[in-house]
Amino acid sequence: MDRTHYRFRSLWTLPAPHAAVFDALERVEDYPRWWRQAREVRRTDDTTGVIRIRSLLPYDLTVTAHQVRRDPAAGVLEVTMTGDVDGWARWTLTERGTGILARYDQEVDVRKPLLRRVAVPGRPLFRLNHRLMMRAGRRGLAAYLQAV
Repeated sequence: MDRTHYRFRSLWTLPAPHAAVFDALERVEDYPRWWRQAREVRRTDDTTGVIRIRSLLPYDLTVTAHQVRRDPAAGVLEVTMTGDVDGWARWTLTERGTGILARYDQEVDVRKPLLRRVAVPGRPLFRLNHRLMMRAGRRGLAAYLQAV
């Protein structure tokens, strides 16, 4: 098994309409407003942006995300990522009661040299770091959607 390869899945239940959740997730440049770990987002064109992320552990990840799928009817947003991690990420939205279930899937290979060097002993901390970041993102988005 490659210790620098990760698969993540997070499920967010959000009490908001499909269109509002899709719009918020699509506007990646607004992520820093509601997701504190998204430290900086810079759009480079209509489908690409550079994102700097930092969670609990003292390191930043910088990735260039390029949209490869945008399907509002199916509730799917998907990007490829290059930079400190290479791979893909996908949001899939489905109706759940009076709200939305937002499923986040990600598969990446770590490219950042420091993280590759400490891949084996650091793996549990990296997974925990991601889980905490995703939990904060869900809370932030839920609060953001209530405020708009």
